[in-house]
Amino acid sequence: MSQHPLVVITGASSGIGAATARAFAAAGHPLLLIARRLEPMRDLGIADAELAACDVNDTAAVSSALARAEERFGPVDLLINNAGLMALSSVAEQDPALVQEQFDVNCVALMKNSQLVLPRMQQRRHGTIINIGSIAGKQLYGDHTVYNGTKFAVHAMTEGLRRENAAYGVRVLLVAPGMVDTSLLGHTHGEVLDGYLDYKRSIGGGLAPEDVAQAILTAYQLPQHISFREIVVAPTSQDA
Repeated sequence: MSQHPLVVITGASSGIGAATARAFAAAGHPLLLIARRLEPMRDLGIADAELAACDVNDTAAVSSALARAEERFGPVDLLINNAGLMALSSVAEQDPALVQEQFDVNCVALMKNSQLVLPRMQQRRHGTIINIGSIAGKQLYGDHTVYNGTKFAVHAMTEGLRRENAAYGVRVLLVAPGMVDTSLLGHTHGEVLDGYLDYKRSIGGGLAPEDVAQAILTAYQLPQHISFREIVVAPTSQDA
């Protein structure tokens, strides 16, 4: 068994999640990787990893995966709530199913999966939860209303969880990326997508997922009695 504690990452099949999995594996941590697609997680080639192909809102499946990983690697010391969905459009034109799905993935799953690990972290008086927010959880952008709402909620819930768990010595903190080069925009099309990509080009592109992964790893590697609470990480040239 690894001498490093178990790290759980949701949304681990691509983008920030996959980059974070590689970073923590390189640092010697065993992993539980959760995403709907199994093959991209296999393609990461991480030996000390339990893979769970399931929806983050399938609490029974996530709970079962946690049990398997803890049996293999010991208790969860870090949960990274990274799974996210961003679908940009005006509210009047947005598919109601996408409105619901963004809140389900970005907010509800984050809370339900935190509930699965918090009681044992509180008992051990040790552990960390890192929620991936967004700069869109701090300020409003055009055609982002629903996504803004989910990320403002993530920021508020993270601060509430932090306060609830401070007395247990359990860290809960937020990493809020600015523009990142990921595949998160799969549900955004037309002029909205064109405008987003035009702005990205105008600032020389977004951060690499590895840049955000490094911020996450740095925050976790602080001694347990120190917490950054909130990290906003964005391209230096991003002005909004």
